[in-house]
Amino acid sequence: MKINDTFITTLPKVSMDGKFHIRYQKNWVFVSQGIENEQAEIQIIKRIKEGFVGKIIRIIKSDEARIKNDCSISQCGGCDYRYIRYEKQLEIKKNQIKDLLSENQLNIQVHDVVGCETSHGYRNKAIYTFQKKKQLQMGFYEENSHYVADIPYCFNHDELTNQIASEIKKLCIQFHIDIYDEDKKTGLLRHVLIRRAIATDQTLVCLVVAKAQFKGSRNFVNELIKRCPKITTVVMNINPRSTSVVLGNEEKVLYGKGFIVDELCHKTYRISASSFYQINHDQTEKLYQKAIELADLKKSDVVYDMYCGIGTIGMSCADQVKEVIGVEINQQAIQDAKINARMNQIKNISFVCEDATSFMNQCARMKKRVDVVMMDPPRSGSTKSFIESLTSMSPKKIVYISCNPATQIRDIQFFAKKGYHTSEMYLFDMFPMSAHVESVVLLSRKKIDSTISK
Repeated sequence: MKINDTFITTLPKVSMDGKFHIRYQKNWVFVSQGIENEQAEIQIIKRIKEGFVGKIIRIIKSDEARIKNDCSISQCGGCDYRYIRYEKQLEIKKNQIKDLLSENQLNIQVHDVVGCETSHGYRNKAIYTFQKKKQLQMGFYEENSHYVADIPYCFNHDELTNQIASEIKKLCIQFHIDIYDEDKKTGLLRHVLIRRAIATDQTLVCLVVAKAQFKGSRNFVNELIKRCPKITTVVMNINPRSTSVVLGNEEKVLYGKGFIVDELCHKTYRISASSFYQINHDQTEKLYQKAIELADLKKSDVVYDMYCGIGTIGMSCADQVKEVIGVEINQQAIQDAKINARMNQIKNISFVCEDATSFMNQCARMKKRVDVVMMDPPRSGSTKSFIESLTSMSPKKIVYISCNPATQIRDIQFFAKKGYHTSEMYLFDMFPMSAHVESVVLLSRKKIDSTISK
């Protein structure tokens, strides 16, 4: 098999990564932009470590759920399912989770995916990257490459975000801004991060630069505010490191207060450039409401909010319980959480800056009491040590939120070995048009026959 070779195949089930993993001539070919059981002609376009990347060049037999892709920019790879009718997207995500549970011998009821009321303009955060070739490119990395696809407009961002991005690009050209070259490690401007507070209509712009000296920054920012007066604050983040991590540790406020304020689940949150905050505001409220409903909280409960970020889940339920302890390893997030608690005048919540596993191990050794644990770990899931320590403390309920159902299901199996079971999984579409889905389960000591992990 070589580049530009073509073959015709019937597409299998789509994988959790939004790709079709096709076995052809003893090689794996990874293909996007299809629907299960469609017949398509595939062209080999790139060799990668795992096999080959293929591209659909012709649909021979199409699915009735296929629609016209309203985005003309396919290179960025950000929208796995934009060419699929939205109801079908939700069906695909639910079926993927059901298949994953079946593969792991778990008979858990999967509820329909809670869809987003609007599948466009839902993202409250955008990160743009720059690249200077013949012309200035401002957008996102193309799939399987470090080439920046120029994105003049993204349907996943709201109108103001798109407008601000467009004006920043024009200003970069007008002011002859030195664009960072990741190969040569030279230049100034690396990224632009735009955050929107949906409930309060406030906007933060963060200019990520490779060095602290940004000549002409005052004129640049003044002109940006003149063109986009709805911008609330502008900050400059300094990241001199040779890394794919977007933000550095040093920051300077160029305009406004350096943060924005949003409202979520009747609480107010201060959001800085580096704050962890869910991307989809409205879907987050639905997700948190379900998590708190599953916890069935009592006024006497002591709650641990593990991997708490800026404390949004813990603060959302603090007025229903005796005490909340939030645990997060990121120091900036903990600082934000403490400020948010004071802003909301919540006095029964405290925060600990520590690794979640280390904290739980220590609590287990000290035989601490906890009634309910809310946990929302990173995509890698939790650890066996964390689960062992947590279950040894015998909490009444564990509510597990996950952005990666595959690692969540792995952890559910280990929880079952420790006597904690679940019978239902609730799904939320936080990222319409993408392959991602968020899930939440309630784990308790109640004996449930439907969980049959081995």
